[in-house]
Amino acid sequence: MGNYPEYMVAPMRDELTQAGFEHLMTPEDVDRALARPGTTLLVVNSVCGCAAAGARPGVVLALTRLGATFDHKVTVFAGMEKEATARAREYFEGAAPSSPQAAILREGRLVHLMQRTAFLDRAPEAIAEELVASVG
Repeated sequence: MGNYPEYMVAPMRDELTQAGFEHLMTPEDVDRALARPGTTLLVVNSVCGCAAAGARPGVVLALTRLGATFDHKVTVFAGMEKEATARAREYFEGAAPSSPQAAILREGRLVHLMQRTAFLDRAPEAIAEELVASVG
């Protein structure tokens, strides 16, 4: 059970669902998703202001307008699916947990990680450009 009422986080989930993200609800879901071949974008979603102002819009912008492509797009929600979020962060090679986060993984191996500081006080366009540059 999460820290927030589902009605409160539903619009935040929907923002990523509408962009084609799969919500991972359990640690097993995370392991299955990250074991798939190809490149995966994993977003640790959050209710915080920088997720709303920069992270989610920046990720969506990278996908919709800047043409970033990933074989898989998945998300966990910090403060809600706590076990799934903890498992996802195990793939981040010892990086400190933060919310939000955006990780690019290839076959479950971390290629690029954006921490909370990468989203604070940054325009969605700058966030999108960093994601696009990191896919290569």
